[in-house]
Formats: sequence, C-alpha cells, structure tokens
Amino acid sequence: MVLGLTAIAAKSSATAEPMYRKIVVFKSGVEESVKEALINKFDGEKIKDLGLINGKAARLTAKAEKDLVRQPGVLRIDDDVVVEALVRNDIIAKRAPSQPAETLPWGVDRIDAEKVWAVTTGDLVKVAVIDTGIDVFHPDLKDNIKGGMSAVAYTASYNDDNGHGTHEAGIIGAIDNTIGVIGVGHQIDLYAVKVLDRRGSGYLSDIIEGLDWAISNGMQVVNMSLGTASNILSFREAVQRVNAAGIVQVAAAGNSGGSVIYPAAYPEVIAVSATDSSDKIASWSSRGPEVDLSAPGVSIYSTYKGQIYKTLSGTSMAAPHVTGVIALMIDRKTCDYDLNGICTPAEVQQKLEATAEDLGVVGKDNLYGAGLIDAEKAIIQ
Repeated sequence: MVLGLTAIAAKSSATAEPMYRKIVVFKSGVEESVKEALINKFDGEKIKDLGLINGKAARLTAKAEKDLVRQPGVLRIDDDVVVEALVRNDIIAKRAPSQPAETLPWGVDRIDAEKVWAVTTGDLVKVAVIDTGIDVFHPDLKDNIKGGMSAVAYTASYNDDNGHGTHEAGIIGAIDNTIGVIGVGHQIDLYAVKVLDRRGSGYLSDIIEGLDWAISNGMQVVNMSLGTASNILSFREAVQRVNAAGIVQVAAAGNSGGSVIYPAAYPEVIAVSATDSSDKIASWSSRGPEVDLSAPGVSIYSTYKGQIYKTLSGTSMAAPHVTGVIALMIDRKTCDYDLNGICTPAEVQQKLEATAEDLGVVGKDNLYGAGLIDAEKAIIQ
C-alpha cells in the first residue's frame, strides 16, 4: 500500500551519507533567499518550492536534517512520504474493444445521475483530477479536458502514462456520445493534475504542489483517489488551505479493510467508501468514523489510457462518483443553504449527507457513512 520514508540513491559528496526526501517548512516572514541559503548551508538539494505551506521539498542527510531543524527560521521538517493510487491490485483489469458502443455504467445508474441530466450536466464546473494524469487523446474525454499540470519530475506532460487517472476522469465526466461510457456529469470541465507517476506512486510534495495549482487556477472540486497511512502535518495544512479557498475535496477511504487513510481521514475532506452492485460494502474498503459517504466501487467500467476502457475496483472508483455529483450540485447551487450564491465545502457535505440513501445500520455508521450518494435527491428533490 503506502511506502515508508524512501532513501534516495543520491549521496552527499562530502559525507557519502544517504539523502532522504524531506519537506522543510519555514516560519512566517522568512525570505526566499534565506530559505535557499539554509538548505544550501547543510548541503541539501532543493527539489521544489511548496508555497502553499511556506516550505520546500529537499533531499537531506540525517545529520543535515537534525542541524537544519534547529535553525531559527525553520518551523519543522516532515517526511516527504510516498502516496499511492488506490486501485485493487488483485482485481484483473478487463480490456474491452477500443471503441465499444456506448453504455451507461452501473455505478452512474445506481446513483441516479442520469435522472438529473435534463437539469444539469455540469457544464463549466471545474474539477481537478489529482492523480496520474488523463489520456488527452481519449475520444470519450478529450473535449472535456480543459488543461492541467504535471508535478512529477520526469515529465511536464499531464498525459496519463498509468491509466488510473483516466479511469477516474471517465467516471466523473466521460462524454455522452456513441462510444464507451457516460460520466456522472458528461459536460464537466476536467483538469489533469499529474502527481503520480507511471507506477501510480508519487511524493507528498508533488500532491501539495498539485493542490496549490488547483487553488491558483480556480478549481471548484478536487478528486484524490490516492492516499497514505502517514498523517503528515504538511498534508493536513495543505488540505486546510484548499478548504479555506472554498474548494471541495473528495478522497478515497482506502483499500486495506482497516482504518481510513489520508487525506480522506482529514475532516476537511469527504471520505468515500466502496459498495458493490448489491449495495454491500466491499470487504477491502477502509472503514471508521471518518467515512462520510459511500459510492459504487466494485467492477467499475470506465475510460483508460491508450484510448480504451477497463473494469477496475477500489475506493479510487467510488470517490469520483461523489466528485461528479458535487459538480452537478455546484452548477445548480442546490447546496447553497445560506443563499449567498456559493456552495461552501461544508454546505456541499451537509447536502450530500442529508440526501444520501441510508445503508447498513440506521443512521451514520463506520462502513457507509451517511449512506450511498444519491444524485437525484441532492439536485432535484
């Protein structure tokens, strides 16, 4: 699932000690030149700036970390942990013909998304898929892809070289045409924020950079079908700042069958567990009081890299069902409780939970949260 602190092969030329990826967070008011100088003073190697949390990702030896954290301008140093895409590895993805006739996926049907399309299809609502990128050439997606960025080191392209992000994008916003699938909102504006590599792994610092991009570029919803078991303060602070910017955050609860992982476990994020076609919780879906809602996540057919389609399972597949419904809600402002013209993240969650279909024991529980997402009730009723 989630790897621990990863030693970097690079060595300090002076000490031959191994260097590790770290996130150095500075105190308020420290100038950029001073930040750079502090990292350089201890022979650190800067990886990237992390303006969202007033920090920098850097490679440091263990000794350098101990010395640097004692400096007056340094607030703390966190581990730059690895974060993974949350797809089930033991589920064999089934390849379909490249451009099959259009079908309504069972998950989109189960949450009654098609019953609101006469009212809204999510046109112009900006959704960031923070993942492995999106296949920019996929005929069932390309007209809805409006932009993006890459935070990974080896490419500036946000084209998907893994497939996971393309699968999420299709669930959210695949086009209503004559081929493939239809997304929850088939005119949602999709933005590919590539923070995971071709293996479906990425560093926390890359995700923080992607979240910063989402704020700067006016995203309204972000989908994070990824996670780590590590509760890192830099991650929490980034999530809090995204929330403060008014962006709704949705994340997969995890696939361990155990505790909900991060960022889903943070209170500012809507945590989604996975159900099957019989409305039963998947045995591997993570659970706990942090689960807010459930959505279809077993045997979900969607778009995939290489302009094809695949069937995958995971809480990664559940989260984008919720993300798509949120985009439709924002378009119709059915979550605007105080009638100020804006749906805040708190209002969105309140509306979703109030209109969810209760599953399991009566009331909110650790498996399904408030229940199965219901697009029709959230938007029309």
